[in-house]
Amino acid sequence: MSNGISRRGFLQKSAAWAGIGIWTGRSGRAHGFGSANERPRIAAIGTGSRWDQRATGLEGTYGSAKEFPKYGDVVAVCDVDAERRERAADLIKQWGGHAPQVVADYRQIIDRDDVDVVHISTPDHWHAKIAIEAMLSGKDVYCEKPMTLTIEEGQQMCDVCRQTGRVVQIGTQQRSNNRFLKGIAIIRDGRIGTLEHVTCSIGGAPTSPSIPTVESPAHLDWNRWLGPVAEVPYRRLPGPNGETKSWSRCHYEFRWWYEYSGGKLTDWGAHHVDIATWAMGKTDTGPTSINPVMVKHPVPFKDGQPTLDDRYNTATEFNIQALYGDGMRLTIRHDLDNGIMFEGTEGRIFINRGRLSGKPVEELASNPLPEGAVEDVYKNRPVTDHFRNFFEAVVDRSEPVSDVFSHHRALSTCHLAGIAARLGREIQWDPAQQRIVDDAQAQSFVSRDKRNGFEIES
Repeated sequence: MSNGISRRGFLQKSAAWAGIGIWTGRSGRAHGFGSANERPRIAAIGTGSRWDQRATGLEGTYGSAKEFPKYGDVVAVCDVDAERRERAADLIKQWGGHAPQVVADYRQIIDRDDVDVVHISTPDHWHAKIAIEAMLSGKDVYCEKPMTLTIEEGQQMCDVCRQTGRVVQIGTQQRSNNRFLKGIAIIRDGRIGTLEHVTCSIGGAPTSPSIPTVESPAHLDWNRWLGPVAEVPYRRLPGPNGETKSWSRCHYEFRWWYEYSGGKLTDWGAHHVDIATWAMGKTDTGPTSINPVMVKHPVPFKDGQPTLDDRYNTATEFNIQALYGDGMRLTIRHDLDNGIMFEGTEGRIFINRGRLSGKPVEELASNPLPEGAVEDVYKNRPVTDHFRNFFEAVVDRSEPVSDVFSHHRALSTCHLAGIAARLGREIQWDPAQQRIVDDAQAQSFVSRDKRNGFEIES
């Protein structure tokens, strides 16, 4: 394997994993998702609000966790926050009548031979490490977006998924939304002519006041939360802000720190740039140049690094232009209606989670799309919900609708936008070699060193 992933562990266990893959596919585990003997065993790693708001102590039912018991049995939960993992265990017991294993160290789940599926809902900087080690241990993976913290991690994810043959679905649920699928079908059927320009408006990021260093709470293992990234003090300031009622560099608020995320560029960018890349037909390539026309950060930067460490640091406002080899353009910006505008030589359409609009959409009333056009977009499968699509792929060992390979290409564009934004200059990208051209400093941002003791175990 390339990109630093050793083949040693893979080769040692390849025969056993091959058996697991054949057994999973032929036995029909999860086929119909009804029989207790056929339902896959699932482990949840990371139980914050994306997993289920109730595990964070909030009211409401936002989160993906409640979908998984429809298709399998959740047998284990893991979180570095003791309060969250205990609440998660209580929820699982309510849903299924059984108490799951409760652990603080995800490796206890990776080491279980009886876990079939791992559901990853950790902060972004943990995604790739856990997903890769899960695949290498013979498990299929559902990983919430964004898939990675760096481009190199995406390359590694693709290598390991290809080598192990595991089924991995990324939680970009817009790929299973009929509105987005219909929009792509309209484009593929030539209803807007030749696609020339796509604009993804993803909203801006918040700022924060100065956040003081304080002791981490007793129920949180701060060192383990940091994991692969550099060790820094815990910071938190209570106040009327967001779901955690605080400003911090931890739960939920991690996404506004480049140390753990890419800000809005990978938060909402992982959704809209993902759909744009799919519709543009660029899922096996990437842009050739990325130009940060306008970017504002809440702190000063030097050599691509924030010079203050006591407040949020991701870009708050931006207009970033990506150019492809065939002349197609993609714009990522913060200041228009959240959604995606597709402009072609003969028309345009706009899509977001609430509407699909434009003259080509109106004309569907008198000139409908060909039969099966939407299903063709959905990888020639009947359109279903994002979770069922994953579990059906687990059963028949097929590629799910949001696979690691195409999402890696889309997310690489988001990561490149972040690199250009941090350095404040245009960068050139070789999509075939997946390298930044003639800019060693920018290329250094494609990967990050892992903290000692938290390297990817292979």
